Amino acid sequence: MELALITVKQVAILFCLIFTGYVCVRVKAIRPEAKKAFSDLLLYLVVPAMVIHSYMIEFDPRILPNLALSFGLSLVLIGTGLVLVMAATWKKKGKDLPIMRFACIFSNAAYMGFPLIQALFGSEGLIYASAYVTVFNLLLWTFGYGMVSGNVRAREVLRSVCRNPVLISVLIGLVIYLGRIPVPAVVKQPVSLVGNMNTPLSMLITGMIIAESDLKKLLGNRSLAWVIAARMLVIPVICFGLFVLLGVRGMAAEVVLLLEACPCAAITSVFAVQFHYDEGLAAGVVVFSTFLSILTLPLCAMLISMVVG
Repeated sequence: MELALITVKQVAILFCLIFTGYVCVRVKAIRPEAKKAFSDLLLYLVVPAMVIHSYMIEFDPRILPNLALSFGLSLVLIGTGLVLVMAATWKKKGKDLPIMRFACIFSNAAYMGFPLIQALFGSEGLIYASAYVTVFNLLLWTFGYGMVSGNVRAREVLRSVCRNPVLISVLIGLVIYLGRIPVPAVVKQPVSLVGNMNTPLSMLITGMIIAESDLKKLLGNRSLAWVIAARMLVIPVICFGLFVLLGVRGMAAEVVLLLEACPCAAITSVFAVQFHYDEGLAAGVVVFSTFLSILTLPLCAMLISMVVG
């Protein structure tokens, strides 16, 4: 019951932020075209700050084996989802196919997952969650970014990786954590404050997109239905079964499984704006999958704790 209440609270907060962006556009407090500037701010400043701050935690050598395991398990789970989606959509065509694939593969782990992880597992669980988010960001900003941007050539992807502020911030974060570099409060606090803008800004952008979309029409969109089914049902069930077959147990396994079961990544809406995909469809999969997570995440957490814990 406590887990269900935590989940409902997080979803309610998220929807309040989305509604704020929606209202701002409707009352013309913000012009719709401003979402491009907001998305640039998010991608090039806010997200890197959030990633760096996640590594500003106390070093504990006792958890290093489980931390390494978390990296490996995270790669297995996200990679499994990636392979499943690419195989299932291999023969599909359409202008919006890349953003639909992206929405299926990448979850909204940082916002929806972290509060649940903290409530269930405490600070140690958050460290394992940071491992998942690291792998998540590496794959998102290489394969995911290349897929939605259209830069599929190795040289172009490598160039975007080397220049990508998020991956640079991952490297900085790992140096800080593994090197046990003390970060003074005068630096740590501003980084934290900027990073904390991630969820509000992402949701405001989503709300702005919704203000210009016909969600009633989207409800009858088959593309939206299969994206949500893949993200919220097929991928979590297969990943859960894989861990059971492999006999993987413990806190690290529980954490990464719960994060993989989260709804579509909020940044899906941002990429739709950046690369001119169907913004309404992107916003729809984020909103409706998040709403569905009120039911699926508590159920998933209960099953994981009973079988994998």
